[in-house]
Amino acid sequence: MLRRRARRGPEPIAGGGDDPLDAAQERRVRAVLALGGVPQADLLDGVQQVRLRLLERAAKGEEAPRDVSAWAAVVASNLAMDWHRAKRRQERLGERLASLRQSEHPSGEETSLLSLAVAQGLDDLPDAQRQVLVLRFYADLPVRGIAEELGIPEGTVKSRLHTAVRALRARLHEDEVV
Repeated sequence: MLRRRARRGPEPIAGGGDDPLDAAQERRVRAVLALGGVPQADLLDGVQQVRLRLLERAAKGEEAPRDVSAWAAVVASNLAMDWHRAKRRQERLGERLASLRQSEHPSGEETSLLSLAVAQGLDDLPDAQRQVLVLRFYADLPVRGIAEELGIPEGTVKSRLHTAVRALRARLHEDEVV
């Protein structure tokens, strides 16, 4: 069976069986999906897709991922990229950010403007750059882990991160947010 944290026992899921994602992993998957542009209304579907892929691996008799949390974050990132390609995210950006900010905790106008500017900056990045930026700085995966999970060289990850951070920083300065 898939590895789980020793402190927690398996959680039952609808239809029986064990939940392959613990609560922390599920929160991380939701966050990666949200940062990747998936609307809040579709986050549960994204989490279920990650669970399904883990269960399918187990059903096929494949070895469990070495780091289920990292694997789930990468799968979530890939799902977000798929959604992004299929939908026009820009139209729903303002609505999505407003609902996320209200549901978590109220914040000042400056924080809201910065959040909106960062989200728009993320939207403007190419998919590959946005993916490594989210995996590195939000999912907190190391460069080596991102490279292994995406099947690309570490140098490529570093290059994409550098270019993405530089572009995001320039965008925030252009918009006079920072």
